[in-house]
Amino acid sequence: MLRKLSLLLVTLIIAANAVQVQAAQSPKGQVSFYAFGDSAEKAAYETLIAAFNKKYPDIAVKLVFTPGEDEIKFGDAEDAYRQRLSLDFASNTPPDVFLMNYREYGIFEEKGVLEPLAPYLAKSTLIKSTDFYPEVLPPFTRDGQLVCIPQNASGVVVYYNKALFDAAKVDYPKAGWTWDDFLKTAKALTKDTNGDGKVDQYGLAVQPDITRLMPFIWQNGGELVDNVAAPTKLDLDTPEVKAAFQWFVDLQGKEKVAPDELQSRAQSINDRFASGTVGMLIFSRRIVPTLRQVKFDWDVAPLPQNKKAATLLYSDGYCMSKASKNKDATWTLIEYANSPEGQSVLAKTGRTVPSLKAVAESADFLAPTEKPANSKLFLDIIPNIRTSPALDKWADIEEQLNAHLEEAYYGDKSVDDAIEEIMNAVNDPNFKDPDAKP
Repeated sequence: MLRKLSLLLVTLIIAANAVQVQAAQSPKGQVSFYAFGDSAEKAAYETLIAAFNKKYPDIAVKLVFTPGEDEIKFGDAEDAYRQRLSLDFASNTPPDVFLMNYREYGIFEEKGVLEPLAPYLAKSTLIKSTDFYPEVLPPFTRDGQLVCIPQNASGVVVYYNKALFDAAKVDYPKAGWTWDDFLKTAKALTKDTNGDGKVDQYGLAVQPDITRLMPFIWQNGGELVDNVAAPTKLDLDTPEVKAAFQWFVDLQGKEKVAPDELQSRAQSINDRFASGTVGMLIFSRRIVPTLRQVKFDWDVAPLPQNKKAATLLYSDGYCMSKASKNKDATWTLIEYANSPEGQSVLAKTGRTVPSLKAVAESADFLAPTEKPANSKLFLDIIPNIRTSPALDKWADIEEQLNAHLEEAYYGDKSVDDAIEEIMNAVNDPNFKDPDAKP
């Protein structure tokens, strides 16, 4: 009996020591987390942080939120979030972790200020690379090394106001609909509802930038670069690109199914759709938390297609600053946010199309009682998702593309002139974004 009691005592001591060691090794301290978006998105990240704190009460997360987004801005507007990050990195006060889309994170990766996350992921017991949709990892990979962990896998889709469709007796969009179908629908939804001779309801709201034009270029058999696998320069001077470019800008300039420049500056495309005065909106998943607050019924449909179907990947990754002084706690936050539990928290808010296959296919995302009713569409279009070209300085190139595309969209220059000016600017060996700080 005495021997058994001794063994039991030893076992209890070992167990107690193990708990103490584990507690001592548990990450502690503060982690700064930068994110961006509108008020609904801020609430979504606050929900995520609250769930994290219940599980890791010894880690204090400081959310630094920048209102606004790079999806809706005019060419001469500053990207406030990117500007804030650049200033904080330059002053050696970067965040521990920040969200950044794959089209822009290279700005920081090229400067060597990001901590590669492949080694952390390899050691994780919560997540592994094979848990993710394969489409989302390569865009965040440089030189064979995963740099940031992607949280979402959204394609660009069409949001539509079912009430306006019903009132105009127009069929809801269906898979396989064409550019012609899309234009006819937009025309049918563009109306002077007050009878004062002025259009006050438009068929379409779309941001005139390259992220919206790219899918239509691909759908028309065009490419943006000279070599998709190993691009060296932008190449927009092809019949396929020019035709898609012209069709896109004609939606506003010729067909008048979208608001003009003055109207767009007065009210953003998001607000216009949410107010119920636009039939269709081209956007990614991130607007869902905001639209769940509107009173009218709405749903999502795939982009119209021409020669083939295509859409653009929208994916934000959690990136860790190499200068972080608390990398263990920072990784704990990143790991949790991208674990099944963490991604489920954001999925329930509507903010993301989870990058984890299991979560994306679960009721937490598909949410049959929540809008959009057709959330499964976001999964159905993943095989048609493509990424922006892997060109150096792509974020700066995109700024140039957007500025000239916007001018063509609002009738300030021709498509041919816009393409020529873009090509001359960005293919110059000494190209530099004119708005970049020296």
